[in-house]
Amino acid sequence: MKIAYFDCQSGISGDMTLAALIDAGASIELVRSGIESLGISVSLATEPTLRKGFRGLRLLIDHKPEHSHRNLLDILNMIRRGRLSHRARGIAMRLFERLAAVEAKVHGVSLDQVHFHEVGAIDSIVDMVGVAIAWDELQIERAYSSPVPVGSGFVKTAHGMLSVPAPATTELLSGVPIAACPLPYEMTTPTGAVLLTEFVSSYGPLPSMQVARIGYGAGQRDVTDRPNLLRVMIGHAIEELKPVNDSTDHVMVLETNLDDVTGEQIGFAVETLFGLGALDVFTAAIQMKKNRPGVLLTVICRREQKQEMERAIFEHTGTLGVRTRRQTRTVLPRAKIEVDTPWGLVSGKVSRLPSGLVDFSPEYEDCQAIARENGLRLVDVVNEVVECYAVSSSQTATPSQMAAAPEGDDLENEIDSEKDVDQAEVWRRENGYRWDSSPWDGGDSR
Repeated sequence: MKIAYFDCQSGISGDMTLAALIDAGASIELVRSGIESLGISVSLATEPTLRKGFRGLRLLIDHKPEHSHRNLLDILNMIRRGRLSHRARGIAMRLFERLAAVEAKVHGVSLDQVHFHEVGAIDSIVDMVGVAIAWDELQIERAYSSPVPVGSGFVKTAHGMLSVPAPATTELLSGVPIAACPLPYEMTTPTGAVLLTEFVSSYGPLPSMQVARIGYGAGQRDVTDRPNLLRVMIGHAIEELKPVNDSTDHVMVLETNLDDVTGEQIGFAVETLFGLGALDVFTAAIQMKKNRPGVLLTVICRREQKQEMERAIFEHTGTLGVRTRRQTRTVLPRAKIEVDTPWGLVSGKVSRLPSGLVDFSPEYEDCQAIARENGLRLVDVVNEVVECYAVSSSQTATPSQMAAAPEGDDLENEIDSEKDVDQAEVWRRENGYRWDSSPWDGGDSR
């Protein structure tokens, strides 16, 4: 599952979110085209900037001043007319409907009486529709977030000076963990709050995930005690690796001796059994009675598959009997992940050994396809994928590590490949990881 994590150590706003998603790989051209299709004239760009020595991307929006206010129906009609994907259109409409409901509540009016001021301005339309387009393009399915700082002091609005958090922000963040923040700024805006409540399913520390992309969206000002950046980490969810003692189950082992079957028939039977979902199928040469050479066919499957596997063995081998036994197996906790490599995403698995060491194994089929398409040796492809996994894991910093990093360090500095491997090796040793001894995953049967 494709997931995202919002590291909101400096709060969140619409422009910070859109800039972070573009920094993480969303196409600014696609965002710009979608916004222009709404019928509004706007110049949209990004520029790199520094916040407390850390690099981020800042969103730049330029348009002619507007003096009219839009109501919810006006904005929904704009979105309906726009050339957006079905999912992006749905997200954008839900964002404005959610915000309109909150505005109606805090002002004590009905939905059709809500007239947006700040949120009806072009900047906020660009932010929310742009985020909807980027979110859809990146194919994010679920999101998580850290607790959210809101700031303090006062903010100037069309309704006058309001204390932070603004009423709409407070309503939207009802039930959301709020982090203490004494800074005299509005660190979380209504637009940022509505994005969180639309996308985020739970709040807390970084979930178990394989991070593939990281984007940094910069706020419009520098603040005194932290980098004013929103960090969005995007990747694939992985299951929590549980202790090996909790990873035991039972399987069925089916065996039969074959001595009057052609090799082609046995091969077809093996392929059929795998196709039916067997955990493993293998053969071994045996010596049968009267010194006849034979083949031992063994199938490992789940208990509910027993009858189907027996039927296939009888049908495709002609054997007269199948031995079965129920066995307990201990399996290493594992999870499927994808690794970003020079050839694109490559599938693999991580597993935890009883000692606590973690193995990574790239999928053989993916590596084989890359080797054939690029004229490479299989072993070189495997080694490169393993190194990409180690480097990407070593560069995934926690929110606290980011805040504690020395000023002036650039989290996005590129380094040469030899240094990458050295850093990965150091990280691997310090964190209890090791290179996998086998070049690809051995399957689920053992």
